[in-house]
Amino acid sequence: MCLAVPGKVLNLQERDGTLMSVVDFGGVHKDVCLEYIPDAAIGDYVVVHVGFAIQRLDEESALKTLAEFERLGVLNEEFGDGFALAAKQAGLADPTAAETAPPQPDTEVTP
Repeated sequence: MCLAVPGKVLNLQERDGTLMSVVDFGGVHKDVCLEYIPDAAIGDYVVVHVGFAIQRLDEESALKTLAEFERLGVLNEEFGDGFALAAKQAGLADPTAAETAPPQPDTEVTP
């Protein structure tokens, strides 16, 4: 699924002639193109679809939407680890999970 997600503009920068920003999506930070909203300012909330800010959004609506997306697990689905999500959907173990200690033998071995 690919959603338009609200986020807060954290900075403004030009990269290779393109207006860009790091945008905060409820704690997840992503690079976003601001070319469609060139007058966006730091602190503004924007709606982002596939890496492009496509419109502004008031703070109250943005925070409500982010809270609802978090409740539904949509933020993790959108921004989480793709390998872990695919493994979960396939009913497999998370390939990105930290390795656990090797199993210990049932009986103590003495030299």
